[in-house]
Amino acid sequence: MSLLALIKPKGSNGFGYGTTAEEVTEGIDLTGKTILITGCNSGLGKESMRVLSLRGATIIGLGRTKEKVEEAFKEAGVKQGKAFTCELSDPKSVKLCVEEIKKENSKIDVLLCNAGIMALPKLEKSNGYELQFFTNHIGHFILVTGLLDSLTENGRVVMLSSAAHNAAPKDGIEFDNLSGEKSYSAWTAYGQSKIANLLFAKELARRFQGSKKTAYAVHPGVIPTNLGRHMNPIAIAIFGLSKHLFLKSIEQGSATQCYTATNPNVIQNSGSYFADCNVAVTRKEAEDVDLAKKLWEVSEGIVSKL
Repeated sequence: MSLLALIKPKGSNGFGYGTTAEEVTEGIDLTGKTILITGCNSGLGKESMRVLSLRGATIIGLGRTKEKVEEAFKEAGVKQGKAFTCELSDPKSVKLCVEEIKKENSKIDVLLCNAGIMALPKLEKSNGYELQFFTNHIGHFILVTGLLDSLTENGRVVMLSSAAHNAAPKDGIEFDNLSGEKSYSAWTAYGQSKIANLLFAKELARRFQGSKKTAYAVHPGVIPTNLGRHMNPIAIAIFGLSKHLFLKSIEQGSATQCYTATNPNVIQNSGSYFADCNVAVTRKEAEDVDLAKKLWEVSEGIVSKL
């Protein structure tokens, strides 16, 4: 257990920094529920899939290849599930995935948007847009908006954001530099993609008002997963030295997304940002309703031209 897990206080709900996904879902029966998870073949996605399946959920698993997802199903002991290919950086792949899921005629109780890429050392693009923004936000935007009609009456959308949203540009989103060509910083670009995830959840929650559907953004914590494979050697070394003291385990990192996906008490907090299984504070731009609306409109415009 990390040092922070020992010293950080738990929230009023009894959960906190050191809580695991199994602990937050203990006693929750997900039999008959269908949960879609992106990036389920490794890390947080795989652990979330394992725990949610353990509680009885049917899993719709999305990964870069169907074969990797099916292998993850076996390793995680998923009893009921269906695997799909979904490359979030490729809009054709995402749209095809949406079509295939809809053909199954299955209703979805939770869209758990877990997949992502982080801190690419140099500028990379997809369809003319900076790759982290396109993969982490636009890819999920296409997926979620394409499946909104498949959500059950009480359906939830959980977006994996990050405390790294604080590293986003001064105004939150640089709409005039979504290609990254004017300037590029690995962590600023990652932060922009994560505040986009957060703003997307906020706008979804606003659009869900009047229904029983809800949306949330979560910060999992800092976890030693392959998400950090693009980090420079010095940062990796520092993480390696400190992970036993400060970093969450994968079991702990999966807790907040599993909590918001399943706990009945979070319904009143639709649109909120969670960290350590409790509502957390964001930077002010992440609470900007007009910015969230503009991001949605710009995203629709981007998708319409793909």
